[in-house]
Amino acid sequence: MADSGAERIAADIEGWDAIGEHRTGTTGDRLTADWLADNVRRCGLTPRRDDFPLSRWVLRRCEVEVDGTTIEGVPLFDGGTTGPEGLVGRLRPVANGQVIEDGGDSPAIGLGAIGPGAGVAANRALTAARREAAPAALVAVARINADVPGLALQNADHFRAPFGPPVLQVATHHEACLQTCAQCGGEVRLTADVAFEPALGWNVYTRVAGSRADLAPFVVVTPKSSWWVSTAERGGGIAVWLALLRHFAANQPGRDVIFIATSGHELGHLGLEHYLATNPAPGAHAWLHLGANFAALGCGIRIQASDTDSLGTIHTALANVGCEPAGTNPVGVRPGGEARNIHDLGEPYLSILGSNAWFHHPDDRWPKTVDLDRTCRIAEALLGIVRHLAS
Repeated sequence: MADSGAERIAADIEGWDAIGEHRTGTTGDRLTADWLADNVRRCGLTPRRDDFPLSRWVLRRCEVEVDGTTIEGVPLFDGGTTGPEGLVGRLRPVANGQVIEDGGDSPAIGLGAIGPGAGVAANRALTAARREAAPAALVAVARINADVPGLALQNADHFRAPFGPPVLQVATHHEACLQTCAQCGGEVRLTADVAFEPALGWNVYTRVAGSRADLAPFVVVTPKSSWWVSTAERGGGIAVWLALLRHFAANQPGRDVIFIATSGHELGHLGLEHYLATNPAPGAHAWLHLGANFAALGCGIRIQASDTDSLGTIHTALANVGCEPAGTNPVGVRPGGEARNIHDLGEPYLSILGSNAWFHHPDDRWPKTVDLDRTCRIAEALLGIVRHLAS
């Protein structure tokens, strides 16, 4: 299957990695759109751009000063900001959704943890503190995996409607210092100074004409933006998107196949929201959502679908190539990733995503985080499914 062979898949993932950071509204976002558009043209197809406006966060001084040490961080993009002067308060632990007070006069700044490696209870406690406890600010140690220390950022699902106090995400290796300070209620200065600039995000889409114009189209969607380079996170979806595109450009399907690559993933799916709001709903025969992380080394694959038969189809196809899914989203439960937008639209879908030890981490780079062999086998399985559904 030449269109999804190892060399082509590797070249596409490496090409994604070479662009650099893919954050929405940045130069990397635009370069990614240009790169995908060039690939569409090489297939003899016409790429379309679907630009959308946003207010881009430009980070200025974002840090917490603790006992003479300055710890740099990144604020949650759907939380508050401080201005250049920052704010001074006592650092105190977050527990059960509350910041533990000590009766002092200075405002409390909560310390908690966030991310997949923090556990469900810690994430819920931090969210509750944002919504209910109203501390002056929060410091969140960004945990993803005990074996991958550093700063793994969280998505801003409420980007259009930020809420709560400033929340500064910091790398895991600062946790011990911060906990020591929080236990004694030490004074800290937290600054989350951000400028807001008008910017554009760039979606790319194209349509492969089928032989039967009367048939409902099949749609393939994958995100093209992320916090960092995010090669195992996003590269698998991009590579399979391109493999499917090349196949149908060379082998006319029975029904039209629409390919959409969206920006704004990390900001509440801004790009797909805009596409669906500004393009007529395709009334699709089905959608395939190519989600995050299924290319990652050591990944546990998770599948999602709108109905039991589709879930069985994708499960069987993956098992047949030695990629047995490790988890399944129950039918009817709102799914993760951009599949949730399709679920809300009420159209049929199949979806694949997975786990990643470097999820949202700057070190998610080619080739060390990618399982190329498994990515190729997944591409083979998905091509078989789409060939059938697009016939």
